[in-house]
Amino acid sequence: MPRMSPTPDFAAGHLPALLHHLPLRAAHCWPQHRALTSGSEHITYADLGRDIQALAAGLRQQGLRAGDRVVVWLDKRPATVVASYGVPAAGGVLVPANPVLKPAQVAHIVQDAGACLLITTAQRLASLDEWLPQCPTLRQAVLCDEGVVAAPVPLLPWRELLAAEPEPLPDRLDTDIAAIFYTSGSTGRPKGVVLSHRNLVAGAASVASYLHNTTEDTLLAALPLSFDAGFSQLTTAALVGARVVLLNYLMPRDVLTAMAREGVTGLTAVPPLYGQLAALDWPPEATARLRYWANTGGRMPGATLQRLRQRAPKALPYLMYGLTEAFRSTYLPPAEVDRRPDSIGRAIPNAQILVLREDGTECAPDEPGELVHRGPLVAQGYWNRPDDTALRFRPLPAALVPGREGVPLPEVAVFSGDTVRRDAEGYLYFVGRRDEMIKTSGYRVSPTEVEEAIHASGLVHEVLAVGIEHEVLGQVIHVGAVPAEPARSDAELTAALQQHCRAQLPAYMVPAAVHWQRSPLPRNPNGKLDRPRWKAESDQSKAPQ
Repeated sequence: MPRMSPTPDFAAGHLPALLHHLPLRAAHCWPQHRALTSGSEHITYADLGRDIQALAAGLRQQGLRAGDRVVVWLDKRPATVVASYGVPAAGGVLVPANPVLKPAQVAHIVQDAGACLLITTAQRLASLDEWLPQCPTLRQAVLCDEGVVAAPVPLLPWRELLAAEPEPLPDRLDTDIAAIFYTSGSTGRPKGVVLSHRNLVAGAASVASYLHNTTEDTLLAALPLSFDAGFSQLTTAALVGARVVLLNYLMPRDVLTAMAREGVTGLTAVPPLYGQLAALDWPPEATARLRYWANTGGRMPGATLQRLRQRAPKALPYLMYGLTEAFRSTYLPPAEVDRRPDSIGRAIPNAQILVLREDGTECAPDEPGELVHRGPLVAQGYWNRPDDTALRFRPLPAALVPGREGVPLPEVAVFSGDTVRRDAEGYLYFVGRRDEMIKTSGYRVSPTEVEEAIHASGLVHEVLAVGIEHEVLGQVIHVGAVPAEPARSDAELTAALQQHCRAQLPAYMVPAAVHWQRSPLPRNPNGKLDRPRWKAESDQSKAPQ
């Protein structure tokens, strides 16, 4: 039997050690403060804390064991938040799946994580019907709505789990695994980034400190909660007793409407959404209480930055850089935005950012090198991928960490794969990526995953996917392809391929352009298809966007 955790000493003002302690502490300190708003529904921290503890008890009574992985595939709703905290509270590991993913991609996450439980809706579960046989570890599914569906695994109603009587929570350490966030790499399908309780709580404390979050804040959750920056809205708010407004928006105008209706004080989003918002007229109510807006997921175009500052002249802009493997790495203080709008700033609190050469030595000022992040936000590696982990999570040379020369165990840092430079004043500037990752619409997209989906259409003999620079989206996906049926016209092939991609991939992964050729695609000396060469030789890579 696992040991039960004593009641945390929230009354003494201790900061939380575990992920689920964030909302439970808020329930103790600010029980009647609103924690969540979803449409017309408002939930206090007292109610949220009660539901989290009830769900944890219900999951344990259903046999959830310490370390069991639970996939949560839902849109933004109160149940999503309760599950996000309740699973770790029960001793399990949260695995959030982006609600825009297609069934095959969710099935990959369930299978790769070895999940035993899926929390979703009847409609979403029905869409997984043909894929569930590929998920042998899945034992149960929890339905958060009243829908009816036939499934090859036992089904549990959400309300039944929440009816469980709260009980003492299992004892966990802050070094135990709390969550696995799936993110794309440059090759293959998405990989699971393993995050400890310490990683997530330290991230919340760091971000809340430089954004100066307080109980008076209302944060708009516009980003997916499966995205580290989206999930951060929950953790930073709970740390200080602020409110989160859950928004599943269809149009950019919906974001402004929610900001005006709810008196939002903090907004975090990605450049493509900000580009859309900047093009709209903002009602005065949208900025009446807006204290700051923060950018993540790519460089903010200068024109968008200026338009946003005109739309919300009293709000402070925070330009941030991060990666799922270390949550958040840098931010540019608002006072520096006018002086250096192209900078990604300096290290966030409780993190150190190094710029290193290939040989592991530090770069001189303005010398390009790899961004390397050290500190408590560095993740625990990739789930079940020791080779990938060894490439990205590597020991730091002891000489770079004063005082560790005599420590036998090395400190592991995350090597980002991004090339940056640091100026003489210590501010960092993004130069480019070292790998072939595509960064579009705030998402990291694996070119290999796009290529695999296209191959599955049967329309191509060969295919390459690359990212082409785009002023608003960061990059857009272009593919070069050799058709399986050369006699068909390019227009006919493109229409068929786009239809296939829209059915198999989320919108942000659908290619913006297909370039057909009847000769073989270029290869490198090893005989592999050569993405960089194709991109460099293609006229469209030089065309204005």
